[in-house]
Amino acid sequence: MHNRKKISVVIPTLNEERDLPILLESLKAQTFKNFEIIVGDAGSKDQTRAIAESFGARVVQGGMPGVGRNRGAAVAEGEFLFFFDADVVLPNDFLAKALEELEEDYADLATCVFHPLSDLRLDKILFAFANLSVRMNANANPRAAGFCIFITKRLFDRIGGFDESLRLAEDHDLVARAAKYRPLKVLKSTSLKVSVRRLAKEGRFSLIQKYFQVEVHLLTKGKVKEDIVEYEFGNFNDENKETVKKAIDDFEDRLLRLEEQYNEWSEKIQTMPMMERVRETQKRLQQSAETLSQGLKQLFSAK
Repeated sequence: MHNRKKISVVIPTLNEERDLPILLESLKAQTFKNFEIIVGDAGSKDQTRAIAESFGARVVQGGMPGVGRNRGAAVAEGEFLFFFDADVVLPNDFLAKALEELEEDYADLATCVFHPLSDLRLDKILFAFANLSVRMNANANPRAAGFCIFITKRLFDRIGGFDESLRLAEDHDLVARAAKYRPLKVLKSTSLKVSVRRLAKEGRFSLIQKYFQVEVHLLTKGKVKEDIVEYEFGNFNDENKETVKKAIDDFEDRLLRLEEQYNEWSEKIQTMPMMERVRETQKRLQQSAETLSQGLKQLFSAK
């Protein structure tokens, strides 16, 4: 057991020959070396498998993302499972800093801040929105994106891994179940970058609407076991650009104010008794949801 890997990096793939080498190069450059790479491939028709093997990764049969992650975790030897997607890029000290923070805080479940591989202002705003949402919900409604979930193997096994019956939000479901045993930590020491290819392909505003629809379904009906969204998406027209710009300005202002309020509130709440903290958290989340909902409505109407 003394040769056991500390971290098992698990990556689900399907035809990822373009992006996967970038992630694997960033893993190869890590200052921390005691890790293995496992790729759960869903039957790629390109060079994905060959590329993964050329970097020393172990390739197992995958499927949908949750299936690929489960199959990878099943053969993992690491104490920690680090789940990434193929379009993620890591700073060279990511594994070292993440592991150090996890061990210092005795954390079994974590995620991290993520930034877009894009210079577009709208992309940066949308990612800031996503990151703030994760931070604000970490205690009351914990969730994390599948491309940045870090969990101990023992906790992953205890909850039975990803629910393969889910069509969407299987990552949020995993974190919600795991958080019943151990709290979700948002790492402060490091962050990663992720491609905006999904935003570019499906359209920024349409993707927001899709995620908003999934969120509402999760809150009102629970887990998503069927397709509830259409995958026909498009971007805004040129004639609407001025209206869209004003809506983006307003949304960014709301987001910045909300983040300032959250930072002040998160420090204040630590001194409160537990029950009062829960009530205050729920109240703040409701207020924040209303504020952001107004901004989202303006974005939708400006499309």
